[in-house]
Amino acid sequence: MKIEDEIKSTVELSLAKKVLLNLSYTRNMVGDCFLEILKPYDLSGEQYNVLRILRGQKGKPANMACIQERMIAKTSNTTRLVDKLLNKEFVIRKVCPENRRKMEITITDKGLAILAELDPKVIAHENSFAEKLSASELQQLNELLEKYRS
Repeated sequence: MKIEDEIKSTVELSLAKKVLLNLSYTRNMVGDCFLEILKPYDLSGEQYNVLRILRGQKGKPANMACIQERMIAKTSNTTRLVDKLLNKEFVIRKVCPENRRKMEITITDKGLAILAELDPKVIAHENSFAEKLSASELQQLNELLEKYRS
């Protein structure tokens, strides 16, 4: 369905505006579906992102700056996110032995178990959107989005 129909626009939209509206609308649609997957686990998208980052550390701790640098939403309050994950016992936080002003964050077995349970659901979510395009269309879409952002 065209974006004008989705938003019930009665005015002519410029091509640039259509692209931005399409990106925003699609992001919200995909994001809302993703949040439904996370809801039973009492996780936000940002908390999930932190857990994924920490799992990618393969057991090595990450400091707040490392986590913040790798976040998809750069405006996230990393300290608050880590605090919430601490309360759920998905991560542990320790003072860095080399620099006592630095905190080291590590994912727990409980955090890894939640991700393992979520992995097939997240993959199914990703595939439900990806299957609407061919492999070459997905490649082209990725290239165009990367070009658009640059």
